Amino acid sequence: MIGPLAVAIHVLSLALAAWAFAEFFRRREPTRPLFAGLGVVELLVLVQVVVLVVRLAGGQGPSAGGDQVTLVGYLLTAALLPPAGAVLARMEPTRWGSLLIGAAAVIVPVLILRLGQIWNG
Repeated sequence: MIGPLAVAIHVLSLALAAWAFAEFFRRREPTRPLFAGLGVVELLVLVQVVVLVVRLAGGQGPSAGGDQVTLVGYLLTAALLPPAGAVLARMEPTRWGSLLIGAAAVIVPVLILRLGQIWNG
């Protein structure tokens, strides 16, 4: 895990979630800046995922088979959640789209935290 990158993902994602939830409570549909923020979160998550996959292929990380399978599951979920949130928010161009972006942005830090826990044993 890249520690500073994980912290950046946490901070940016939670700030995005707060913004998206504020937009939801103000009854506003998701705007381009919200989608752009989710895109930045996705880029950071992809960097972390690629680094972990390369290190895992190099023999680092958890050694137990079950932990490796769990790690791969979390890697896939972390990589696919922001785009899924964006697609769902595009499909729902009302205030509920903002809520979907906020929900995706809240879940990403949890996934990254759990990835760190699995990686470090």
